[in-house]
Amino acid sequence: MIIRLDMQSDLPIYTQLINQIIEGIASGSLQPGEDLPSVRNLAADIGVNLHTINKAYTLLKQEGYIQIHRQKGVVVNPDGMPPVTPEFEQKQAEQLRPLIAEAICRNMDKERLLQMVDSIYEDISHGKKENA
Repeated sequence: MIIRLDMQSDLPIYTQLINQIIEGIASGSLQPGEDLPSVRNLAADIGVNLHTINKAYTLLKQEGYIQIHRQKGVVVNPDGMPPVTPEFEQKQAEQLRPLIAEAICRNMDKERLLQMVDSIYEDISHGKKENA
């Protein structure tokens, strides 16, 4: 998996890394049980502080996307992804709300917004089909 980070972005690097790993899992380019680089190796490879990588990995572990073992290292959760819960749905709604509000402010119609969501969903899930 190729990690693409925008060092000029307002989005923190650890958040960009979390997003990239979750998208990799969603698209199938990262498979359950697949090894991820160690904190030190990934920090060296992409040229960021190891605490940044550690924060991203810790948050991914808390959400159930990865497991961290002393002997095995960091792996994509081999037991599958966390289920959709009411808490997850609430978190998603909270994150979508400002995006939808901005689209409305810019006069984007609902159909165009839904087309965009559908297109992104298909783009990510299409990668999963190719990697299956």
